[in-house]
Amino acid sequence: MPAGGRPTVRSRRLGTALRQYRQAAKVDQLEAADIIAASQARVSRLESGHVTARVIEVRLLLDAYGVSDPEVRAKLEELAKHSKNRGWWLEHAEHLRPDYVDHIALEDDATYIREWQPVMVPGLLQTPAYAEAVIAASPHYIGAERAAQLVKVRMGRQAKIEEGGASYTAIIWEAVVRHPLVEVDVHREQLSAILDIGQRKNVTVQVLPFSASVLAGYSSAFSSFSFDEEPTVEAVAMDNLRGTSVLEGAEDLAAYANAYDVLRSAALAPDASAKLIRGILRSLKEDTS
Repeated sequence: MPAGGRPTVRSRRLGTALRQYRQAAKVDQLEAADIIAASQARVSRLESGHVTARVIEVRLLLDAYGVSDPEVRAKLEELAKHSKNRGWWLEHAEHLRPDYVDHIALEDDATYIREWQPVMVPGLLQTPAYAEAVIAASPHYIGAERAAQLVKVRMGRQAKIEEGGASYTAIIWEAVVRHPLVEVDVHREQLSAILDIGQRKNVTVQVLPFSASVLAGYSSAFSSFSFDEEPTVEAVAMDNLRGTSVLEGAEDLAAYANAYDVLRSAALAPDASAKLIRGILRSLKEDTS
């Protein structure tokens, strides 16, 4: 069973895929249960992610559903093998909301991460000082110990990008880089960090300019994730005051993929974005000199 008795991101992804393939093959849950010599209740729990399928069950079900693509089969077998693995972030679990754990697990599995942020610098680009400042400014009281752990986790999330484990594209509204949410020296350090990180081969940073500000209200902040060689959106995470919502429905994924394409088309090219940030950085240094 997934840790804590609740579906993990991996067990849920596996269950969703198994359900979709079963339905496409026009096999009902009772028939699927006969295939793996289990109860209908187990099939239901497998498909909801509350129980992790064993590799042999995945193989038998995919055989019955007529799924022969070796890449698809290998991917689902890997999910079955590793759905209960402990991620590095679980060392900090007592300080993390379960939905935030889901977000981190999505990042950890992703091959492509795309993020839109109209309010603050994305977490995957934040410096420790910037992260500490925005966490301290949360509308919810966060004690010093938990705040320190949250900063540590935020820095840990960035290892995925630093190691080249995923292709990362961030679109940031111009207001985020032009108007400091934090102390000016922290903001300057943060802008320099964005320029440095943006030079990595697997990172693209684009700024949505004020001239396209109408699109800044197009959507609140969100991150989308792909898990294969192709950048097809397979999950979307959205932060709100109550936590993080993960969307996996086909219509939701299509809507957010389209929204991101619209934002990216309106944003400045990476070189022009870096030029804008360098100009803002120079003006900030002049203002404080």
